[in-house]
Amino acid sequence: MRLLSIFAKSMKEHLRDPLVLSLSLAFAPFFVLLYGLFFPSYSTTFILLVQNHDRTVQMADGSWLSCGDDIIQALEGVTHASGNPILDVEQITDRAAAERRIHDRDADALLILPEDLSNSIKETVLGNQPEPSEVIFIGDLTSQPYIIAAVMANATLDEYIQEATQQPGPVSITEIALGVSAERSEFEIYVPGLFIFAVVMLIFQASMAIAREIESGTLRRLQISGMTALDYLGGTTLALIVIAIVQVLLTFFCAEAMGFRSHGALWLAILIGILTSLSVIGTGMIVACISKTVSQAFIIANFPMTLYMFFSGAIYPVNSIPLFTIGERTISLFDILPPTHAVVAMNKVFTLGAGLEAILFELGALTFLSVLYFAAGVWLFNRTQLKAQ
Repeated sequence: MRLLSIFAKSMKEHLRDPLVLSLSLAFAPFFVLLYGLFFPSYSTTFILLVQNHDRTVQMADGSWLSCGDDIIQALEGVTHASGNPILDVEQITDRAAAERRIHDRDADALLILPEDLSNSIKETVLGNQPEPSEVIFIGDLTSQPYIIAAVMANATLDEYIQEATQQPGPVSITEIALGVSAERSEFEIYVPGLFIFAVVMLIFQASMAIAREIESGTLRRLQISGMTALDYLGGTTLALIVIAIVQVLLTFFCAEAMGFRSHGALWLAILIGILTSLSVIGTGMIVACISKTVSQAFIIANFPMTLYMFFSGAIYPVNSIPLFTIGERTISLFDILPPTHAVVAMNKVFTLGAGLEAILFELGALTFLSVLYFAAGVWLFNRTQLKAQ
């Protein structure tokens, strides 16, 4: 009977805190719903840029052979079982601009078709043995979308040549890796995202530290002492930024000890970590302001923490969901999360050896969003905690 009494008591205690109970129950279904809405497996499309140098040749019967155009048409015809295209094929003329788009994760792979492609296939059909035409794939070899796009394009190219020549094709495939992506181990591929993961974990310290002072009455006593909002939030933020810097440094030296090789400047990684921490601290303030206790803050903080971890690309690559375009930049749904830009910037720095100029867009977007999130946290803190006292 005592067991039943304790059971009833425990259930009443849980029901007295409906916010924590409802969040605990809704946590997994909420993210299942998000994954179902945002990651339909049948509609993933990869952006393949194609630079077609192929020259049309005339066959013995007077017809014209244009293999470059035929291959592009075949690539456009690669679809999922649902009929949705797997490859979004874009023809380009500027190789440097195309490589910049791949650097910026605005495209997945670049395929370059050589001038002598049609002529090599013609000679092979006639029974000759021409020098192999060099087809080039360019991309970040650590990027999962590049790997899939390149494999699909290569399979389509090989199938076309086999049908055209009925024998091993007169084509050689060359893969050019951006930066040092070809030299990265599987471990090194995941390390840049772990730097952002380390900073995102600050959300628990930020939310629980502030909630603890609210719950214990310390905040009220600090106000009586003449403390201003700038004093409290400024001091708290500086302390958390110091922790963020230490986290980045510890992560870096630990990764280096395990064989990680950095090809960019460490100070850029620290800068990215500091900017990301501002958005995380702002989110922590928001969580603390809507929590009544430290335990509530811990549970609620799991929601934004999970969003930051799994939808920014920090843990594994996510599919972009394009919304609109600004200039040459495609803005996607998850670009509203500051860590998304931080992950791209970290990958550019550590894997592609990018300097400050190459990550200005990511730093600009990260700074804007971090300031916005931090300002929202400060506004809510002032409104619910300081003015309410």
